[in-house]
Amino acid sequence: MTLLDPASRSARGLATEAEATGRTAHEPTTLFEESWRDFVFAEVWTRPGLPRRARFLVAMASAAICGLEDRQLDDFVRGALTSNELSLAELREAALHLAVYSGWGNGGRLDRAVTRVAAELGLPPADVPPIRSEPWDPEERIQQGHDEFAKVMTFPPGPPATPYLLGINNFVFGEMWRRRGLDEPSRRWITLVGVCESGADIPIKSHIHAAMASGNCKPDEMLEFCLQYGTHAGWPKASRMQMVVLEMIRKVQEGLPWHG
Repeated sequence: MTLLDPASRSARGLATEAEATGRTAHEPTTLFEESWRDFVFAEVWTRPGLPRRARFLVAMASAAICGLEDRQLDDFVRGALTSNELSLAELREAALHLAVYSGWGNGGRLDRAVTRVAAELGLPPADVPPIRSEPWDPEERIQQGHDEFAKVMTFPPGPPATPYLLGINNFVFGEMWRRRGLDEPSRRWITLVGVCESGADIPIKSHIHAAMASGNCKPDEMLEFCLQYGTHAGWPKASRMQMVVLEMIRKVQEGLPWHG
């Protein structure tokens, strides 16, 4: 049996931390800091089952929601930019998307981190299209939201019969999901963190199912997501998400709806 070398793991962790944070990684001084180096960065971030871009999105969304310190959120933003996994414009879109699925307060935390890191790196402002720059037909927007919902969620929506459902249809799907500044798989990872943190049963199940039924996320990637998410949200939440992911993998493979 080949024994694993703790020194090699630590070296791998420091190298990965430098890549993930965009700064020089320092030797840990506490047991807790060692766990970041030797497990989170050395063992989780180096796994091949989830693209590094997705790991950044999960890390940033989780950091903004779960109350990590601003400097830790800044680290992930800096790492995403300096590694060229995400552009400044994409990060602005990510903050808007996070606002929808976890509240404007959390989206604002990420947006402010993007502003701080962009200033630190001396980046020019991102060229991001406005929410809406031309007049629109309200009925057309309703139809666009209906169509986008059906594409994203892989099942048709009901009529927007309440103010909440009208907002979901008109803005969330009629405008935000239709923006092309951030690709659909990337939006999925942010959405999944938001719904998982909400604890709301229907959004959790329906979005996990839709992520795979749409083809945006592969089953193996979803299982890796649970591990990455667990390092930020904790094992109890990740354990629940893994149970739902396993259930939805089976339903997608059998051609069943999320509630079937």
